[in-house]
Amino acid sequence: MELVFLLLLVVLMAGALASGFPVAFALPGSAIITIGLAALSGEIFAGDAAAYFAQGGPVNWLTAGVTNFRGVYWEVERDTLIAIPLFVFMGIMLQRSKIAEDLLVAMAQLFGPIRGGLGISVVFVGALLAATTGIVGATVVAMGLISLPAMLRNNYSHSLATGTIAASGTLGQIIPPSIVLIILADQLSSAVDQAGMARKAYFKETTGEFSMPSSFGVGSTSAGDMFMGALLPGLVLVGLYMAYILIVAFFKPKIAPSVPFEGKYDRKFVANVLLALIPPLTLIFVVLGSIITGIATVNQAGAIGAVGAMVMAGYRLYDGRRGAFYPAILAMTSLIVILVLNSIHPINIRNVQTSADTLAVVIAVIAVAMFLAGIIWSGIRTYHIDDTLRGVMVETAKTSALVFIILLGAAMLTAAFRAFGGEELVREFLTGLPGGFWAQFIIVMAVIFVLGFFLDFIEIAVVVVPIVAPILLADPSANITAVWLGVMIGMNIQTSFLTPPFGFALFYLRGVAPAAVKTLSMYKGVIPFICLQLFALFIVGIAPQLVNYLPNRMSLTSESAPPPKNPRLQACVEDYVFATFSETGGDIRAAITDAKTWDITNLPKSVQKDLEKSFASAEKSFSALDEAFAATAAIEAAAVDYRPLHVSVRTIQRDIGKHADEIEALEQEVSSLKRQKDAKPGQIEKAMAKIERLAAEKAELESEIPANWEADHKAFTKVLASEKKARLSYRRTVDSAYEPIQVLRATIQDADALAALSADIDALAQAVTDLEPKQAEEAIKEVEAKIGRIVEAGSIRSAVSKVRRAIKGKSPDPEKALGELQKAKALYDEEVTWRQTAKQSIGAKLGEYDAAIRNTIGLRLQDRLPRDAALDVAACQSDHVDISLHF
Repeated sequence: MELVFLLLLVVLMAGALASGFPVAFALPGSAIITIGLAALSGEIFAGDAAAYFAQGGPVNWLTAGVTNFRGVYWEVERDTLIAIPLFVFMGIMLQRSKIAEDLLVAMAQLFGPIRGGLGISVVFVGALLAATTGIVGATVVAMGLISLPAMLRNNYSHSLATGTIAASGTLGQIIPPSIVLIILADQLSSAVDQAGMARKAYFKETTGEFSMPSSFGVGSTSAGDMFMGALLPGLVLVGLYMAYILIVAFFKPKIAPSVPFEGKYDRKFVANVLLALIPPLTLIFVVLGSIITGIATVNQAGAIGAVGAMVMAGYRLYDGRRGAFYPAILAMTSLIVILVLNSIHPINIRNVQTSADTLAVVIAVIAVAMFLAGIIWSGIRTYHIDDTLRGVMVETAKTSALVFIILLGAAMLTAAFRAFGGEELVREFLTGLPGGFWAQFIIVMAVIFVLGFFLDFIEIAVVVVPIVAPILLADPSANITAVWLGVMIGMNIQTSFLTPPFGFALFYLRGVAPAAVKTLSMYKGVIPFICLQLFALFIVGIAPQLVNYLPNRMSLTSESAPPPKNPRLQACVEDYVFATFSETGGDIRAAITDAKTWDITNLPKSVQKDLEKSFASAEKSFSALDEAFAATAAIEAAAVDYRPLHVSVRTIQRDIGKHADEIEALEQEVSSLKRQKDAKPGQIEKAMAKIERLAAEKAELESEIPANWEADHKAFTKVLASEKKARLSYRRTVDSAYEPIQVLRATIQDADALAALSADIDALAQAVTDLEPKQAEEAIKEVEAKIGRIVEAGSIRSAVSKVRRAIKGKSPDPEKALGELQKAKALYDEEVTWRQTAKQSIGAKLGEYDAAIRNTIGLRLQDRLPRDAALDVAACQSDHVDISLHF
């Protein structure tokens, strides 16, 4: 019966959407009706409201709905959704203030004289508007009103003109900042958690180990990562559009002729182009740049964009009047003052100590006041001129409310879909497909593409993604990133705006196109661009580096970059070190050989011993890394024959597991039926017969496992263990090679700081003799704290602590304290002597040696990756690596 209600849920949703019923009510409405009918039927026919639910019951569904409602509106972790109204505001403000119109006119004049140039200008402006507005409807309407008449007037083909405008208007779905990317990031965040748990359970099931290595985990994503991941694919799409128009214009010049500019290319023309181009480009740079550099979160960047759009609208709406640019100039000047001041002097109101600090704070306060004045001034203009601000706020509220209501409705629908076993049905279908992950992925992308003919992008994102994303992300054979999956789905969803019969970009354009342009011409015009979008999807699919590189680069070069010792980075860090050894290994070996000739007899015996071990480990690190890579090569060689066997057996075992779960559920049902007095005749016999059939099928599946599986699996597991052992051995070797150098450098660098404590330690004798025990104890504690800040001064601190303990308690012993103080002073003098001697004798050499090995042998123990290593590791991590053989 669960399948009946699942089918009813899908039919109700499809029927409501096809009839034109509002999406915001169609999604939750179909869920509520189906859940209600299932609960009522269960209560009437089975005496249990949850009888026809595969998971839980109506109460569980209601609880899930409340949880989703709380998640959208109250969970701090989902605050990314706040960026949606901010970016919507920015887009609508730029469109209503006619900045988009200025861009189109200027670019058409600039590119028009080139054959196909008018079409290229439309694509170029579409890309810029995508990066500033992200609102497809506004972009298509604006370009349709301005560019379409010009293109038709200059004998452009109707199909090419309308196809170019409609396709360029959809770029806002993939070029950041994009609402769909924010929604996808929000949906994928929970999908990543589910996929991570599923992968851990699978690892435990196949290996028997309770803890899965963190390097095998599913990487999380964020709206910022999605923005960075979508940037290059968006530019690839822009490049394909432009290339198509140029090629068509070259072979068929009559359908895309050149459009000579009637005016003059003088200073006024250049000024108009720059005025139309520079402000939007600046806004794009500030919004995206603040995210890329880590200065601002996505929400903060959205606020920056909203304020920037209002300032730009303030001078555009006042165009032609005196003082049009005054608010913008005031805001920009004050912002520059704040940035310059912050770069030359720290601004901290809580830490004002000098007159320079006071002056900096005063200037900053004045600059902030001027900045706020510029924003308020611009806001007043947008409020009074054509009631622009009110219109933008109303449209922003409508759009944002629609998005959030759809999110909640989709969450209710997804919960109902899961309640009737739909998610498990989809999982069984996808995992049962031959061809593994890529077969599953192609089917999912094909379904999303077909759904794009009928559904809006938000509906697809919030209904389909929560169901299929956990399944695809959990698969270790592809080991894809959530960012790549999100961008691929986003690019696929983008086609929904062009595909008939419900291509919204076509509807928008139809509404502003003249009657002479036939709807059939518009459909013909978008077909090549749909093909280009699918081709771009193929390019990004086979080259995941286009998506993954920028987020990885941003992460590894930011201030909060993970340390090189992070488990997820180890394989790529070792690849980098191996390549560096190949290039500069001779110089590193020479540095190690030279270091072994140093005279270190004046160092303490323990330090000498540590250095000798360090040099020996440094020499061994080359062979240790070679052994690690040899072990990896052995895995690759063994995998050639083992992989087909592994895939085949794991597929069979997955089917065996499904049968075992079904048998267990049936056995529980039989046990429950036996306890019921009113059980229907034949129910128990029917269930037992099904158990016998499933048990026979399970036994048959077990017989299909090849006889050599256990032996081959055990042999391959040993190869994996050897590689793991070799990698760990290398890591221990390089750590033991560099850690003594790191510690010794820090130790002798603190030699002067330690020597400066001589007077403090000498003064303790007088404190012990003249002060009260409590006062003397406090004085000693102060000295202990100072010693504690010195590297490797623990032994001295311990000796001074003995002085404090001698005068502590009910029976202070000043004589004992003085004796302990003499021992501490002797130890202190000894430490200062050898540190200062070492600093003079090998300090410079130690620095040179450290520089020679720091970025290879010592790379793991650095606080962060150096830039060249970070870029190399980012590129290495951008590809997807199959880890299924470890499962």
